[in-house]
Amino acid sequence: MIVHPSHPSGSALRQRMIEDMTVRGFTAKTQHDYIRYVKTFAAFLGRSPDRATAEDLRRFQVHQTQAGLQPPGINSAVAALRFFFTVTLDRPDLARRLALVRQPRKLPLVLSLGEVTRLLEAAPGPKYRAALGTAYGAGLRVSEIVSLMRVSEIVSLKVADIDSTRMLIRVEQGKGRKDRHAMLSPHLLELLRAWWREGSRRGLMLPQGWLFPGRNPVTPLSTRQVNRAVHAAAQAAGIQKRVTPHTLRHSFATHLLEQDIDIRVIQVLLGHAKLDTTALYARVATSTIRTVMSPLDRIWLATQDETRPDG
Repeated sequence: MIVHPSHPSGSALRQRMIEDMTVRGFTAKTQHDYIRYVKTFAAFLGRSPDRATAEDLRRFQVHQTQAGLQPPGINSAVAALRFFFTVTLDRPDLARRLALVRQPRKLPLVLSLGEVTRLLEAAPGPKYRAALGTAYGAGLRVSEIVSLMRVSEIVSLKVADIDSTRMLIRVEQGKGRKDRHAMLSPHLLELLRAWWREGSRRGLMLPQGWLFPGRNPVTPLSTRQVNRAVHAAAQAAGIQKRVTPHTLRHSFATHLLEQDIDIRVIQVLLGHAKLDTTALYARVATSTIRTVMSPLDRIWLATQDETRPDG
């Protein structure tokens, strides 16, 4: 955590922070990220971070801004340092000096129905067609479909998670470390069965194994592999938009909203904790927007009614 090995408290501080995070149920990935941010702060100081002052924190945030670090990165560092100073060091007075940066809320990129169709048709093989179909057909995050970057943090689907009787997909330990169910449509079930038959023929589908195994069936497909498949499919389909796996989740929610599905139902399907998060899709549901009559048009219609001979 510290820069100079001359400070013997460095390893002790690191271990104490890890213990504090473990007690609070932080995932291994979150612990890794928090430690990394504190190490970055220590490198900036050139001394142990437990010797930091309020002015040091101010200078560090100025440095981050001048270095061009974007709001998400700055805010992630704030979260890590606030935990370090508040919990590990019991110095909440310093934690209060850290300022969060307001992030501009951008509209999510959404594909049309035709673009989704072309993208799935251009997917490189039945495995990726089924994986991308799951992202769109069930609205799952890529981390809920395949593995995260660290094997110890795997949150991904297994064959046993597909419940064709109840037409549900079980998602274990999704975002927020919560279990939930996602919808399983008949067509998505067909895509998954087509992949299962092909995967079984190739000896990739192990008993109680991954639904989307990697090259070695013992390990799951990685997020990087899915990202590459999406980019390749988008290019092959002639889609100029900047498509990611999460674009399919955005499209799932938006298309449901355009079908007049209640937004609270969509919230449950997406696994959102807050309705405000789901409500963002109302801003990109173009067919919903087009069906609303402008008050200007209502005035015009009223004027026309008044000028009719029989009015």
